[in-house]
Amino acid sequence: MRIISGQFKGRRITPPKRLPVRPTTDMAKEAIFNILNNIYYFDEISVLDLFAGTGSISYEFASRGTENITSVDEDFGCIKFINKTAEEFEMPIKTVKSDVFKFLETTKIKSDVIFVDPPYAFSLDEFSKIPELVFQNSLLEDEGVLVVEHAKQMDLSHLPYFSYSKNYGSSIFSFFEKSE
Repeated sequence: MRIISGQFKGRRITPPKRLPVRPTTDMAKEAIFNILNNIYYFDEISVLDLFAGTGSISYEFASRGTENITSVDEDFGCIKFINKTAEEFEMPIKTVKSDVFKFLETTKIKSDVIFVDPPYAFSLDEFSKIPELVFQNSLLEDEGVLVVEHAKQMDLSHLPYFSYSKNYGSSIFSFFEKSE
């Protein structure tokens, strides 16, 4: 895994093999960050990275200047790896070891970008619960966006607040925004 752009561009990060993760591909990461780069100044936003896994998305935001990043994962090994990597690179990433659904029910953190990369095997009900909790609990800033990564076989376009989706290889990114 490598950091695509920013201060740490090209740096390779090697997570332990035993982590229960499916990292976002470099091609998909580059594409999603090109989209977000046209919407935000990374040094002015706050980010919530849910099902953070190896922390790949959090590292990209930190490398591009984002100072307010919270990574949430329920796996202790993932959290430990993110903490170690963030400390090594002096990245401003806060971690929370928690079940993501419980976290979304109780957190008061509002973010400009909420990036969610749950297991592709999630059911439609599980995927549906994510935007439901984010919008029900007002966790997005006014011009914020919720980005959910999922497999091609999962269609989220019928869910409330769905805006559009982008397809990159075997991954789809569905974007959700507050209605105007």
